[in-house]
Amino acid sequence: MNANAMDTDTFYMRRALRIAARGSGWTSPNPMVGAVVVRDGRIVGEGYHRRVGEAHAEVNALRQAGDACRGATLYVTLEPCNHHGRTPPCTEAVLAAGVRRVVAGMLDPNPQVAGGGLDRLRAAGLQVVAGVLEEECRLLNQPFIKWVTQGVPHVTLKAAATLDGRIAARTGDARWVSNEKSRRHTHRLRHRLDAILVGVGTALADDPLLTARLPGTRCRQPLRIVLDSTLHLPESSQLVRTASQSPVWVVCAEDAPQEKQRRLEDQGVEVLRLARAEAGCDLSELLGELGRRSITSLLVEGGARVHGAFLDQGLADTLVLFLAPKILGDAEGVPVFQGGARWSMQDAAGLYGVKVRRMDSDLLITARFREGLY
Repeated sequence: MNANAMDTDTFYMRRALRIAARGSGWTSPNPMVGAVVVRDGRIVGEGYHRRVGEAHAEVNALRQAGDACRGATLYVTLEPCNHHGRTPPCTEAVLAAGVRRVVAGMLDPNPQVAGGGLDRLRAAGLQVVAGVLEEECRLLNQPFIKWVTQGVPHVTLKAAATLDGRIAARTGDARWVSNEKSRRHTHRLRHRLDAILVGVGTALADDPLLTARLPGTRCRQPLRIVLDSTLHLPESSQLVRTASQSPVWVVCAEDAPQEKQRRLEDQGVEVLRLARAEAGCDLSELLGELGRRSITSLLVEGGARVHGAFLDQGLADTLVLFLAPKILGDAEGVPVFQGGARWSMQDAAGLYGVKVRRMDSDLLITARFREGLY
């Protein structure tokens, strides 16, 4: 392929990536996918996967292009599927449309089907190119890739802290560490991710709703989870009182009181009993159960001990940290992480792919806890 063709493929794949992101929050457990149909140097159709169970991106783009698909190039961020799921195989739609060339950003990450869609198109005589902007395409769907390859959700640890690393005063007061723009960003995260988790200490101190709320925007509501090994969550809490409107799980240890479980279940809460562990409940077992229920992404909002437990056990994938221009200056303030002892800087957890952006007066730091992508 010559340089001009490579530049053209990159240009249209970037367009497909931008379109794919429009499905954020609505496609899980499916990936976000965007597609663009180009003929004679002009976009004649484009589409994205709007919602789980609905038509895939390729089908939407081909429908918009209509007869202009004949002899065209299809750019798609993820290899077209070649198997029956909730919808028919996209490869059949591509072949029926008369597309001449297909450019895919990445192969299907499912090891059982990876490459099958492109092989089907090659066998039918289409020109096929794969791996254009592959890193960007993989980055878009890290939760889906981890879930489909490992069977557990992608875990994001989120916190808002002062410059001296405190998420709350010694009294537990945390309203508000971050500014309004940062809090809006948190609500966008809640909309995008499948589930949100807090420890019972945070639930008792803040009595949160843990819902996604954005003015003028219809939000998808996450599954709300409370780690509560001994079932201390009050039945009068906002979480329990709204359980019939949006799902709430309370995760407890095997020896938690049965009577309290019955009272919570009477109000619509699902109580999940797990093996007792040092952190209260077995977090690995919890992630496995979430994965079995097609939860691909988990947002952990604290508190300090919960963050520390995920960090200590190597279960966290991503950090989202808002830093506010404030200094608490109190050694008894609540830290972001409260985990096990680390005796030297060599024991510190490393961060990779660090990005920093302004959120009005706050700073937003995002990073990965592992060097490479899934």
